[in-house]
Amino acid sequence: MDVFAMGAQKSIHAGKAKIDVNVDLTHRLCSSLMLPPFRSSGSPLSLIIGSLCLKHPNLFGGSEKLDVSWDKGLYDSNALIAYRRPRPEWLSQQSFVIQHSLTPEIGVHGLPMDNFSRSGSGGVNLSQFSVGLDLTEPANSNWSSTTSIRFKHVCPVNDDGRSISRDLDGFPVTYSGNCHDNMVVLKQESHYAKANDCSFFRASFQIEQGIPLLSKWIIFNRLKFVASKGVKVGPAFLLASITGGSIVGDMAPYQAFAIGGLGSVRGYGEGSIGSGRSCLVANSELTIPLNKMMEGALFLDCGTDLGSDRHVPGNPALRQGKPGSGLGLGYGLRFKSPFGHFQVDYAINSFQQRTVYFGISNLGS
Repeated sequence: MDVFAMGAQKSIHAGKAKIDVNVDLTHRLCSSLMLPPFRSSGSPLSLIIGSLCLKHPNLFGGSEKLDVSWDKGLYDSNALIAYRRPRPEWLSQQSFVIQHSLTPEIGVHGLPMDNFSRSGSGGVNLSQFSVGLDLTEPANSNWSSTTSIRFKHVCPVNDDGRSISRDLDGFPVTYSGNCHDNMVVLKQESHYAKANDCSFFRASFQIEQGIPLLSKWIIFNRLKFVASKGVKVGPAFLLASITGGSIVGDMAPYQAFAIGGLGSVRGYGEGSIGSGRSCLVANSELTIPLNKMMEGALFLDCGTDLGSDRHVPGNPALRQGKPGSGLGLGYGLRFKSPFGHFQVDYAINSFQQRTVYFGISNLGS
């Protein structure tokens, strides 16, 4: 995250309903500290980040819950409506969900720049509408799981919001070759967590299955796993994690695994290492307390597409000259305050290109 945020939060109670409003007046830091934006910001209103959340705990008098949320980022937005009916605790909790999102497709179609240290806009954004049912299983001591089935309508658009079927090089950006893809996706997510005073272990597994209700709909199986282990080493804390995934069957380019960027391999732009049918990413970080409010960090990240980039339709990674594997290392500072958590990372990649990441999270009111 490379954004500095200032803003305000407000909660409004209307009867039994609660409305949360959060507006962040977001400004880019000077170019000497920050990477330039991958797309022109346009009007000053585009620099505003906001969220609106409406919660009703008893919609029809039978403890039915309604959640309506809308989030706007610098270049993305997400709207969600979720309706939940009460059920006994030992049964799966059901939610009827309607969702629409608009996100830049930088990971696959972004253009690597400055020795792969950042990604520019490739003129492809994803407008996704989905509707379906989520089932949350009762959690035991360490495991939790969620199953969902959703109809998805995916429509690529350019930076002006117009539907497109091909990228800037003339290659299809959908599986169908038209301006949209339709699919029904059955998704299973399982999470495991165990912790004590000196260490923790977390693992998550995600399986998605495309169901061919119609002949032109996408049929695929997508697997992703994440495992992380944290251990206290004297006053320091060592964190290691590994992420992997693979997809078999039909696929659109936007379903590829993107490697590179904050949360993947630091020192690279989002997706600048590669985008393939498979991926493997390993991260390690050692944090050392400097005082009560500040920690120092040393980190090493690496990732690879396992040579699967050539199996993505249109070969976007090969056309953009992405290396397919890469390593990033660096150091950083972590600040903790009542107003939020601040993070600064300095990373260098395999091409000796340096990158600075600055972030804010958990901003208080």
